[in-house]
Amino acid sequence: MTDNLKGMHLKLWTPATYHIEVEGHLDESWYDRLGGMLIKTRQRADQSTVTTLTGRLKDQAELAGVLNSLYELHLPILKVEVANGK
Repeated sequence: MTDNLKGMHLKLWTPATYHIEVEGHLDESWYDRLGGMLIKTRQRADQSTVTTLTGRLKDQAELAGVLNSLYELHLPILKVEVANGK
């Protein structure tokens, strides 16, 4: 996980905004199941698809739930990044 908090310390129970990238296509209809994260897809030069999820999650338990849902959908996780805290 990349730390962009600039001196702030993230706690398990604090909210934060995350960017998550996965290999493959994820339809925007998964919005509710994935914590209300914004879902965007893009094509790479080799025509493979990467989906980026961006949104504020209430704590790390909610993050774990989103990551678990992506695992259950068989979407390899490429990156998890903290955009900011609190």
